[in-house]
Amino acid sequence: MQLFDLTGKRALITGSSMGIGYALAKGLAQAGAHLVLNARNAERLEEAADKLRGEGFTVDTLAFDVTDADAALTAVDAYEAEHGAIDILVNNAGMQHRAALEEFPADAFDTLMRTNVNSVFYVSKAVARHMIKRGAGRIINIASVQSALARPSIAPYTASKGAVTNLTKGMATDWAKHGLNCNAIAPGYFDTPLNAALVADADFSAWLEKRTPAGRWGRVEELVGAAIFLSSPASTFVNGHTLFVDGGITASL
Repeated sequence: MQLFDLTGKRALITGSSMGIGYALAKGLAQAGAHLVLNARNAERLEEAADKLRGEGFTVDTLAFDVTDADAALTAVDAYEAEHGAIDILVNNAGMQHRAALEEFPADAFDTLMRTNVNSVFYVSKAVARHMIKRGAGRIINIASVQSALARPSIAPYTASKGAVTNLTKGMATDWAKHGLNCNAIAPGYFDTPLNAALVADADFSAWLEKRTPAGRWGRVEELVGAAIFLSSPASTFVNGHTLFVDGGITASL
C-alpha cells in the first residue's frame, strides 16, 4: 500500500546494532527505506549492517556517540553532504541502570540522562536543521511505558522517558510548521538485551504476565508496524503523539 511505502526514503536509526533498534531498522527496510545504522561500537555496527545487506537491504553505517552534541552535528552534516537527505530519524539509543533511589549514584544518573534524553535533543537538532530547509521530515523518539508509570529502582529512567515524551511534544510544537512530524513510540515490556535480567527472572516474568492484559512479553517485531506508520504518508496529520505498544499494560489496573 502506498500509504505505508517508504521506498526512496533514508532512515537513520540510533542504537541500531541490536535489540529494538535493529528490529526497527529491518522493519523500515522491508517497507522500502534505505538504512543508516548508528552505534558507538563500529565493529558491532558493521556486523549488523552486513547481516541486513545479506538479506538484500541497502545499508549505510554512521558510527558516532549520540551523547556528544558536536559529534552528532559533524556526523549528520557530513553524511547529508556526501549521501543526501535523511528523511526519517528514529532516536532509539538508550540505557537502564537499576538502584534504590536513595542510593542511586549521581554519575549513573548523569550518564543515564545524557544517553536517554540529551541524545534525543542532540541528534534531532542535527537532523532537523536539514529537514526544516526541505520542509519535510519524520522524527520518532523511543519512549517507554515508564513515560507514564513507575516501578521501584528505576526512578531516574522513568524521569528520562517522561522527558522524552514531553520533548516530543515540544518538537512537534516548534517544528510542525516546517513540515516535520515528530512522534514517539512507548514500548511496554519487550524481550530485549536491555531486559535480559528481567526475562530470566521467573518471578518477574510471572508478575508481568499477570499484570499485562496480553499476558506475555512483547516481541520486538511487534514494534515495527508503529514505526512504519509514523514514518509514512499514513500519519501526515499525527504530531506530538506518543503511541503506546504495551499489550494493554497502561490501560489496566
